[in-house]
Amino acid sequence: MYNTDSEAVDAFKEKYKLLSLEIGKVIIGQDDVVRQVLISMFSKGHCLLVGVPGLAKTLLVSTIAEILGLKFSRIQFTPDLMPSDIIGSEILDDARNFKFIKGPLFANIVLADEINRTPPKTQAALLEAMQEKSISVAGFTHKLQEPFFVLATQNPIEQEGTYPLPEAQLDRFMFNVWLDYPSYEEELSIVSSTTMGNLEPNLKQILSLEEIVYFQNLIRRVPVSDNVLEYAVKLNTKTRPNDKNAPDIIKKYISWGAGPRASQYLILGAKCNAVLNGKYSPDIEDVQAVAESVLRHRLVRNYVAESDGYSIEKIIREIL
Repeated sequence: MYNTDSEAVDAFKEKYKLLSLEIGKVIIGQDDVVRQVLISMFSKGHCLLVGVPGLAKTLLVSTIAEILGLKFSRIQFTPDLMPSDIIGSEILDDARNFKFIKGPLFANIVLADEINRTPPKTQAALLEAMQEKSISVAGFTHKLQEPFFVLATQNPIEQEGTYPLPEAQLDRFMFNVWLDYPSYEEELSIVSSTTMGNLEPNLKQILSLEEIVYFQNLIRRVPVSDNVLEYAVKLNTKTRPNDKNAPDIIKKYISWGAGPRASQYLILGAKCNAVLNGKYSPDIEDVQAVAESVLRHRLVRNYVAESDGYSIEKIIREIL
C-alpha cells in the first residue's frame, strides 16, 4: 500500500487530521476523548467510556463507524439480556436443519451500552469475544471479522441494580476514558447546532476496511527504544504496593497494582500517539500521554485513599 513504513506514518497522520475534521462536524468538543478512542482502536484494543448520560457517547461511536465505513451495532445491556441475545443462536430452518443466526456481536464496532447493567454470564460472553475475536456456539467456533472493536459505556452515578465488572474483566479494556461535561462555549454550540437546521451533516468515509487493518499492523511495527520500553515497564511495576521500587504513595493508598497487560498497552498506546503526532518512534512523553487511561481502571484504592480524598487520577499523576 505504501513503499516504506515512514511514508505510511506520514499518510496516517494526514488521515487522522481528516478523521478529526469529519468527527468535529457532529461531535463538538471532546477532542481528547475522540483521540483516545481512535488510539485504542488502531492499537487493536477495546475502550471503556465512563460518563453521565447525554454526553454523546453513542453518537461518537456511530459517527466513527460511519466515517470509517465499518459495520456498527449497538447493544443496550439490561438485567434480562442473555448470552444468546448478543452472540446469536441456532434455529431449525424450513429443511429441518440447524442454522446459526448471527447476533449483534458480528460487527466491526460494537457499542456495549451500560455494560454493568447485565449479569456476569452475558458480560463473560462479550469478554470472550473481545479477547478471542471469536465466539463458540454448539461446539462450533465462529470468527469475528477484523477489525473488531468494543466500546463499552458505564454510568458512574447509579449503582443500584448493576453488576460491576470484576478487575480481571476490566483488565481486558485497553483504555478507561472519562467523559466530562462540555464547557459553556461548547454547550452553546451543541444546543445551537442540535435545535435548528439540518441535524445530519454529510459525512465522508475517510478510510477503507483494508486501510484500517493496514494501519493497525503498522502501529505494531513501530520501533521502540530500550529506554522508553524500560520506562513503561518501571512505571507499571511501581503501581504494585509490594514492589521494592513502589513509591510511598502507592504503598499507602493502593491495595492492588496493574498487571503485565498494562505495560503492553502503555507501549502500544505510546506508539499510536507518536504516529498521530508524526513521529516515527515513541518517547517517554508518549507513554505519559496514555498512562492515565491505561492505569485508571487497573489500580485498586484502599480505604485510606478514600478517606484521605485521593483519587486514582491524582495518584497516577503523582507517580508520573
